[in-house]
Amino acid sequence: MSEILIQGADVILTMDDQARELARADILIRDGIIAAVGPGLASSGTIHSARGCVVTPGLVNTHHHLYQTLTRAVPGGQDALLFGWLKTLYPIWARFGPDEIFTATQVGLAELALSGCSLTSDHLYLFPNGARLDDTIAAASEVGLRFHPTRGAMSIGESAGGLPPDSLVEREADILCDMIRVVDTHHDPRPGAMVRVGLAPCSPFSVSRDLMRDTALLARDKRVMLHTHLAENDEEIAYFLARFGCRPGQYAEDLGWTGKDVWHAHCVKLDGSEIELFAQTGTGIAHCPCSNCRLGSGIAPIRTMRDAGVNLGLGVDGSASNDAGNLMAEARQAMLLQRAARGADAMSAREALWIATRGGAQVLGRPDCGQIAPGLRADLAIWDIAGIESAGSWDPAALLLAGPTRVRDLFVEGRPIVGQGRLLTLDLPRVIERQNHLARRLMS
Repeated sequence: MSEILIQGADVILTMDDQARELARADILIRDGIIAAVGPGLASSGTIHSARGCVVTPGLVNTHHHLYQTLTRAVPGGQDALLFGWLKTLYPIWARFGPDEIFTATQVGLAELALSGCSLTSDHLYLFPNGARLDDTIAAASEVGLRFHPTRGAMSIGESAGGLPPDSLVEREADILCDMIRVVDTHHDPRPGAMVRVGLAPCSPFSVSRDLMRDTALLARDKRVMLHTHLAENDEEIAYFLARFGCRPGQYAEDLGWTGKDVWHAHCVKLDGSEIELFAQTGTGIAHCPCSNCRLGSGIAPIRTMRDAGVNLGLGVDGSASNDAGNLMAEARQAMLLQRAARGADAMSAREALWIATRGGAQVLGRPDCGQIAPGLRADLAIWDIAGIESAGSWDPAALLLAGPTRVRDLFVEGRPIVGQGRLLTLDLPRVIERQNHLARRLMS
């Protein structure tokens, strides 16, 4: 039996049902699980000082395309709307292979870890030149984050009226077969699972209605979650109305894409009836504020969503449309955008941090994560508030107002992943060198 005592934290933000904030308190970890939380705890195991620090649950990222860390700030896509941006990048992504997917995933996961993220989803929807979802799962096992990859897909290419080039689409029968394979091979439904697999056709403009419906049936049979993009911008709403004769909410409901086992990315353009539908059905949303700003998609009405009772988490989205993968910065952006749109009291720093932790865990169906309470998984982020970012702060717990965006220490399942601001599980300089070599090769 192994024990770690995180001792003497200035503040512990538990994100529990009582929203407790504990001053000068400790956390006892036993075999990867939180055993006790409170002042004056003792242990014969490893003592880890948290003096001068705030401790939060590990942050939870509900939407990413990790492969895109290889295509940041690509010329031609820097100032484009969603559809034009995709058209610029599809031909580049078509030249990827297993090495590109694996390395880009390592870099993206490392960046998330350094921002305090302990659990992340990933939406991989293209598999060029022999790449497989297994490549991302192998990368995650080396980094050490809790991982929820989703087997995405595109099946309608340009020749059939879709957006992606024909070289990046797959036969729908092949897609469903591989979905079965990855779930049977990798999905772990048990509490504390390090890998769970979801099913995630890319978007309504890159797959058929039949594939959306069949994937929903398969997911329910396999008892895994469903994920896709929805209602991202005005272009997409116009596409829905022209092609399907309905809005995104009706499309999702008709095809079985609502419920507690479903979460949609973006949802910037949902109307009031669609928000109510998602609230009533328990359908989750991954809010991606930085990407929505970068692509000019708009500001999602997450204040309205929260007030309606929608399950809401944060996503950094792909690094080709965000350029960064810092979940703490994403939470601050979410807070600021709601204030810009609705007033200074529209969202507090604490509420935005709750969305980034407990909210994300709820969206991903992980009641064992996202809060600091006995019996739950020991996924913990320790933030050093002795630095310049917090100097002069009257409220050290208001991390999104005056606090670091890079974590000092990160534990996942009680294992140290980041220590003293340094990734412990990879030779990160070597991985970055490999990433930059691959990027240069793609450029040429």
